[in-house]
Amino acid sequence: MVMKKMMAIVGGSLLLGIGINVFLVPHHLLDGGMIGLGLIAKYVWHVQAGLTMIILSVPLYLAAWFCYRPFFYNSLHGLLFSSWMIDVLSVLRGIVTLDPLSSAIIGGMLVGAGIGLMLREETSTGGTDLLAQFISKWTNWNVGVIIFVIDACIITSGSILIDSVPFVHSLIVVTVVGAVTTILTRQKTMGV
Repeated sequence: MVMKKMMAIVGGSLLLGIGINVFLVPHHLLDGGMIGLGLIAKYVWHVQAGLTMIILSVPLYLAAWFCYRPFFYNSLHGLLFSSWMIDVLSVLRGIVTLDPLSSAIIGGMLVGAGIGLMLREETSTGGTDLLAQFISKWTNWNVGVIIFVIDACIITSGSILIDSVPFVHSLIVVTVVGAVTTILTRQKTMGV
């Protein structure tokens, strides 16, 4: 059980790091959630996206500590490792050159697979994934659908704030991430 969770964190984090650095960042594409907020900070202030994700996640982790500690314990290591992998794998930027549409689709698939893989093992990258898990627990809604709504709000804000962020392609990223995450978590939420 612990080994399976660790493998999900490592595999999911690798998928996230590759999807973000190889496919999203070169075209200034956004995802939603803390990843999207980290990317917005990167594009605006040229800071590390992973480190920004950790800093922005602190309030949600405090809430998890006081409200539902299993979410805190199950996602803290996912947040720390995935954020670290996003920053470490930044060296991969530029190794693949694709058009923005292809990058949005492939990057979205990799990020969605990374998030979905971790959520299936009841861990996550924290941040708004953690918030989505809270909402899902209280409402019984699918985590992927909740993440999609949060993500759409973040890319809309990012596209308004940053001229170089292509809204349509970022919307494609969020749609693909949400779809892949939903597919990977559907059986889990149905009790299978």
